[in-house]
Amino acid sequence: MGRRRRILIGLGAAAGVLAALVGAAWWYTFVEGAPQLDAAAIPASRDLRFLMESFESAAMGGRRSYGVILPPGYEREPERRYPVIMLLHGGHDDGRAFFDKYAITETLDRLYRRRELAPSVIITPDGSDARGSSPLFDPDYFDGPHGRVGTLIGKELVAEVKRRYRVRPEPGQWALGGFSSGGWGALNIGLRHTDAFHTLFSHDGYFVDASGPTNSPEQFVGSLPKQNLKPLRIYLDVGSSDPTFLRSTRQFHATLDRLGIRNTLHVFPGGHGLSGPDVGWNYIRKHLNDSLRFVGRSFAANDGKAAPGGRP
Repeated sequence: MGRRRRILIGLGAAAGVLAALVGAAWWYTFVEGAPQLDAAAIPASRDLRFLMESFESAAMGGRRSYGVILPPGYEREPERRYPVIMLLHGGHDDGRAFFDKYAITETLDRLYRRRELAPSVIITPDGSDARGSSPLFDPDYFDGPHGRVGTLIGKELVAEVKRRYRVRPEPGQWALGGFSSGGWGALNIGLRHTDAFHTLFSHDGYFVDASGPTNSPEQFVGSLPKQNLKPLRIYLDVGSSDPTFLRSTRQFHATLDRLGIRNTLHVFPGGHGLSGPDVGWNYIRKHLNDSLRFVGRSFAANDGKAAPGGRP
């Protein structure tokens, strides 16, 4: 075999290996959902169970799923009604993400034990639109060409939860929040449904959407009736390593301040990413504690009780 042929064969083999690695990376990122490289194990909860449920959605033309975590003692106290917290996932995720990836039960166990959050009904919708789920695009958390996701979550699922579970009906006892595009979705939907939610929160989200001003909270919040905005309490956090999200969140915070809407902003280390103690799943696992403590104070204040840890 000549030297030139051996070189060509070697180059061909290297190209094959490179193609395989690229293919594996593509699969890892776009099919498997880029799982966190250093995700910690999720401890089992003694008191909390995660269940997937579904209901018929007219807005989306079929059955839609959602996760639910009932509070401790739900079955033992049949007369008691509970606040509601809805959590929206980001791109290439589904209704299981807060349980499977973000360790929501670990956070709830801690907050309930410390009495920093009233026992609540936790709902985790599948926010994917008619295109399904992909890291190539974010879920359309609005009524648009890919489905009426805004109506699904802001109206239909609210009605379904009120029908199926023993929950408090007043909007001061309902919260809506999310991570990344779910943070945008929480504000985009929540601000349009202030008759359902008075507490909104976003983890490392954004507030100007590519679909335009109609679905960009930064651009439409000022046009909403003042009486709809007055009862709101809004929590925002953002990772310092995400410059685009950081700019968007700071601008939205300034807009809320200008409009006199009660809100708080935290800039934390990290942000989006695959590995590191302050990125990706680790970021949201760490800071769910912060947002849900805020929700706990908001629920208490809206209920006329002393807010644990001070006012939100």
